[in-house]
Amino acid sequence: MSTIKASNIFQRMDQYELTYCLRFNRICRLPQIKRLFAAISRLGDGVFWYTLMLVLPMMRGEQGLIASLHMLVVGLIALLIYKWLKGHMERPRPFTTHEGIHIYTAPLDHYSFPSGHTLHAIGFTIIAVGYFPELAWLLVPFTALVALSRIVLGLHYPTDVLAGAAIGTAIAMVSWNI
Repeated sequence: MSTIKASNIFQRMDQYELTYCLRFNRICRLPQIKRLFAAISRLGDGVFWYTLMLVLPMMRGEQGLIASLHMLVVGLIALLIYKWLKGHMERPRPFTTHEGIHIYTAPLDHYSFPSGHTLHAIGFTIIAVGYFPELAWLLVPFTALVALSRIVLGLHYPTDVLAGAAIGTAIAMVSWNI
């Protein structure tokens, strides 16, 4: 799909999603909510996941090391796919195209589609919980909050987050079968 065709599709989608973006973005007007989602987003940049990958071998030995290496491979594949899509889709972020949407934390790059935070969070969670199901109580809610933070902070449209979730799921699930 060329960038021009993608651009036309995204322009039509943006209009449908604008209402949801505005509603979610408004909750950041409360300073406590803004700080919470900004912190979650920052942890989702990688800090939380890299820490988990370092801690798992210390806490779970060889099985933890295997899980961390699996997460690392999934993360690298996800990064390559994410970078390729961002470069080819070139969907502007909601705060750049709609003046009613405010940005509450700095973006890591220029484009919106797909949500890399969500893509990685879903992929990492599927792998970690696959090895250690008892981590689901922590990882599943954290991943949901990371995904939600991307819309709330004005950085992504809902379809960016859904696409990131689908891609992250696909990469993680395929990795179990290789």
